[in-house]
Amino acid sequence: MYGADRFSKVDALTFQSLSTAAGRARHRLMPSGWTIATLAIACLVAMPVIVVLSRILVPTDGVWSHLASTVLPYYLANTAQLVLGVGTGTLVLGVGTAWLVTMCRFPGSRVLEWALLLPMAVPAYVMAYVYTDLLQFVGPVQTTLREVMGWTRRDYWFPEIRSLGGAVVMLTLVLYPYVYLLSRAAFLEQSVCVLEVSRTLGRGPYRSFFGVALPLARPAIVAGLALVLMEVLADFGTVQYFAVDTFTTGIYRTWFAMGQPVAAAQLASVLMLFVLALLLVERWSRGAAKFHHTTSRYRTLPSYRLRGLRGVLALVACVLPLILGFFVPGAALVRLAMREGDALLGQMFWRLATNSVLLASLTAALAVALALVIAYGLRLRPSPMLKGAARVASMGYAVPGSVIAIGVLIPFARFDNALDAFMVEHFGISTGLLMSGTIGALVFAYLVRFLAVSFNTIEASLGKIRQNMDHASRILGQTASSTLRKVHAPLMLGSLLTAGLLVFVDVMKELPATMIVRPFNFDTLAVRTYQLASDERLAEAAAPALAIVAVGIIPVILLSLAITRSRPGHADD
Repeated sequence: MYGADRFSKVDALTFQSLSTAAGRARHRLMPSGWTIATLAIACLVAMPVIVVLSRILVPTDGVWSHLASTVLPYYLANTAQLVLGVGTGTLVLGVGTAWLVTMCRFPGSRVLEWALLLPMAVPAYVMAYVYTDLLQFVGPVQTTLREVMGWTRRDYWFPEIRSLGGAVVMLTLVLYPYVYLLSRAAFLEQSVCVLEVSRTLGRGPYRSFFGVALPLARPAIVAGLALVLMEVLADFGTVQYFAVDTFTTGIYRTWFAMGQPVAAAQLASVLMLFVLALLLVERWSRGAAKFHHTTSRYRTLPSYRLRGLRGVLALVACVLPLILGFFVPGAALVRLAMREGDALLGQMFWRLATNSVLLASLTAALAVALALVIAYGLRLRPSPMLKGAARVASMGYAVPGSVIAIGVLIPFARFDNALDAFMVEHFGISTGLLMSGTIGALVFAYLVRFLAVSFNTIEASLGKIRQNMDHASRILGQTASSTLRKVHAPLMLGSLLTAGLLVFVDVMKELPATMIVRPFNFDTLAVRTYQLASDERLAEAAAPALAIVAVGIIPVILLSLAITRSRPGHADD
């Protein structure tokens, strides 16, 4: 009897353990709330991109073959040169200046920490208009040279600003803060211990930079460079004004001039596939390497005092892009605004500014929240399905704003028309347009366009946090949500603020999507600026352009200071 009793207990324990194992297996197979939320957000944001990609196999009656045999090679060559030039320039300027102001001390370095971000507030097409006005033959620079030197037109050579090289310089001056901001955030988050180990092994500041700090900051640097390259591929105003034929100008020309939206969507699809290939190559080159710290010790970062010639060279290296990217165009806009401003701006300024700030703030908050959900969902369960959904959702940044706008309007208009037809048929009530041409549709277009900005930033920061911290938090009884709130979010505060800043400034400057999707009589500062500048009324466009810069300066400064203070172990000195 005793033996039978014992065997029955053993069988019961065995059954219980098997049931527990089966339950755990079922739990692993069942999607979690984070997985469902990640898929839902990714699918929703990817909808306009999928709408565009769905046109890739639609017949075009020979239009595509005509483009491939005539202008497509020029699009490819110019786009490749533009990407290579701007990518190299922004990488050198962004990483170099970020390291100098973060790890070195020289005259003006404290001010330059936030001042180097100021070119972010200047729209690229405004920069192109300003420098064209300054450097053209009848502009003040060449006119002054001829008057002072007594030259005629044939006595000197001056570089042509409206060229591929000019477009590279303009975009580099505007976009290098993307790489600078993410690189500086990565340098601020690094541990003192790894630098101390490097110094004990006999490495100086420069060898420590290339051998330790740069590899640790690689995910953030690559994320910033990816944002730059996608912005270059999607830029229209600068290259169109400089008459540089790229993929983007080809998309606009095919869509609006030739009246071939299907062929334009196919060009956009090729553009997205090209960006996806670039990102996949980078991740493949990274392999299984990890880029997090092996210590939790955070103290005030050491600073290298640069004196004499080194200090002067560091100051020049940081001040030059700031002067060319902000102060020169800013002074030119002030001169134009004082000479001949926009007579109507005073009557509508507060309305335009309120619209711009409202859209930018709302989009920035939503973009950071959604990107955090997607990035954390991928961290919890990095399945191929979630990875693919996230990549497709973040491809919108490589697509011109007008194409995104069309991708948003097509499904929204179909929904509105279907709902209106249903309500009229069954209830005799016309609902009109509930989603198309609303602020909600405009914010959604912004999210599709700029989700990659926040996602790349947050994913790079989240990838640097060791998985051991997640395991320790879960052992202590914390859920996945509380781990994100209590552990990851404080450590990522600088990167979260960086992501919000990037989205805010981008929305302030966004133009094509705003013009197409915005409600009637709902203008922004960017729309007003472009309307005047495109009519060659640059003096009148100077005032709203200055307003865009002014509105963007304050959050740039405040968030830069917050990013500095967000480092664990930070101490004001």
